[in-house]
Amino acid sequence: MRDPSRRRQPPSSGLCRTTPRKAYEAADTPATSSYAAAVPDPLRIAVVNDYEIVVRGVAAALAPHAARVLPVELDSGLGVHSEVDLVLYDSFGQLQGQAMDVAALVTDTDARLVVFSWNTEPRLVEQALAAGAHGYVSKSVGGDELAALLERVHAGERVVPAAGDDAAGPQAIGRWPGDEVGLSPREAEGLALICQGLSNQEITERAFIGMNTVKTYIRTLYSKIGVDSRTQAVLWGIDHGFRPDTLRVVEPHPTVDGTASG
Repeated sequence: MRDPSRRRQPPSSGLCRTTPRKAYEAADTPATSSYAAAVPDPLRIAVVNDYEIVVRGVAAALAPHAARVLPVELDSGLGVHSEVDLVLYDSFGQLQGQAMDVAALVTDTDARLVVFSWNTEPRLVEQALAAGAHGYVSKSVGGDELAALLERVHAGERVVPAAGDDAAGPQAIGRWPGDEVGLSPREAEGLALICQGLSNQEITERAFIGMNTVKTYIRTLYSKIGVDSRTQAVLWGIDHGFRPDTLRVVEPHPTVDGTASG
């Protein structure tokens, strides 16, 4: 058990809304490097998502920055068990916005929750913050920027994506089921929700996208995986990592190749 006296304590400053000066740039905020230099211990975080490939992919993206932000627990389908400073909630295939149960996600810890998502629609971001999230980060960021943003949330800021951020572009961070066969993040999430039994209408509500967009993603993902029906897509998904996992890895040792041992 880690000595609680060594845990990083956030400053008592109030939350600060970000401005468009640069994506996630906040006014009158000390440089991240100064904050990191002042606190030698890395932030301890838990990465949470129902899919093992997703949590391991996020841990791998943060591996080069372990001296600043250290994933100490990866959870799929289970509550956070370890003492952590932040819970990073990857929204792939998950409840979002006002449907999130933040208390259940952080369980009995006093950790702050940060949503990590491809969907940066402003209304969804506001709903997530109203539900209790302390920050909302786009998956368009790289590992270094993600580490810096997590530090800033811990320091007391409320960070949100800049307007017009396209988080589902080709540089989206991490991994997702189906990426090995060329599924885009949005196509993969559509298939994940189909495999969870959601109708097209329910997918529009869960993913905050329009019906025509849902139908487009379904057509293109069907073509990529070589199926022509919903039943065939579900069967393919079950065989290719689209079944939600039940996993807890404590004190993982992530590598930069997309895996995490432990």
